[in-house]
Amino acid sequence: MTRWPPDSTRDPAASNADKIRNAALVNFAARGVGATSLREVACAAGVSIGLVQHHFGTKAGLVDAVDRYVVEVIQTTLASGPGPTTLEAFGQKVTALLVQHPTVVDYLARSLVEVTPVGSAIFDTLIEQGLTRWERRADEGLARDDLDHTWAALNPVLLFFGTVLLRPHIERHLPAPFTSPAQLERWGVAVNDMMRRGQMRPED
Repeated sequence: MTRWPPDSTRDPAASNADKIRNAALVNFAARGVGATSLREVACAAGVSIGLVQHHFGTKAGLVDAVDRYVVEVIQTTLASGPGPTTLEAFGQKVTALLVQHPTVVDYLARSLVEVTPVGSAIFDTLIEQGLTRWERRADEGLARDDLDHTWAALNPVLLFFGTVLLRPHIERHLPAPFTSPAQLERWGVAVNDMMRRGQMRPED
């Protein structure tokens, strides 16, 4: 059974429903929905299975609650304003998602690998938002004239989730954990440099 990871703490002020949902998120991210029972979620949350059923009814109801929470976290953390977003500004939002919500990121990565409805929906939304950002940059004369907007939107998403999924292998080549401040900054600089050189209009 999966317990709370180091980046999560039990909030004594949280409602039982939130504790159950958070415990489910941790277990689903680590082991998958299919391999996690309601009884295991109840044990991890420190409540009875009856209370889980009282708040969520069935396992499908609990999965739906986790999915809605994950969507809300991602939308809130990555939200952008109406104008063109700089590479650095959006990179900071992505880093914040990794640092502040690592279990959400792990859950989403697993959902993408398992091709779940929520994983597919979030992936498609991220690509649509990326297309919008690159169209704004093109309108402002910031993107290359010959830029393929579809791949411009796909590339950062693939880099992000590829890094998350391959993190154990990547860390063998790093002097510290990937999520340490120094390594996250190093990663951000490298990704921004690649985006800037490959997709942005060269500065005069």
